[in-house]
Amino acid sequence: MQQEDIILTREGLEKLKLELDELKTVKRKELAARIKLAISYGDLKENSEYHSAKNDQAFMETRILTLQHMINRARVADVASLDTVQVGSIVVLNDKELEEKLEYRIVGPAEADVLENKISYESPLGKSLMGQKVGDIITVAAPMGTIEYELLEIRAE
Repeated sequence: MQQEDIILTREGLEKLKLELDELKTVKRKELAARIKLAISYGDLKENSEYHSAKNDQAFMETRILTLQHMINRARVADVASLDTVQVGSIVVLNDKELEEKLEYRIVGPAEADVLENKISYESPLGKSLMGQKVGDIITVAAPMGTIEYELLEIRAE
């Protein structure tokens, strides 16, 4: 089975690399020190500090493997054109019903973060935006009904 590329922005890839470096160089040492201290408390069977530290270590090692996999499979999406929406584009939309302007960056699923206005190209809105041009009306089916947006602007950062 062939694995698919993980599409990231250049910023997203750098963020993953920084997190991986932090986990490998700083967090591993901190956890090793926690485990060593917990062992010094004696009996490991009923040593909650030791079990907690070992559990944290397992989660951290899993995250390291996940990050390494993502970085190895990463394909950086460069905005080649400002004519159409693509991964990496920043879009400004007008919600036709609420007359409200919204701004989103289209990213891969691995770096989507609604709090940072980063939406995945695989999300319903992201799918509807891909390939669209300024002036296009985008219709998105949502649980509360159909939402219409007008694409006002496409730009790259």
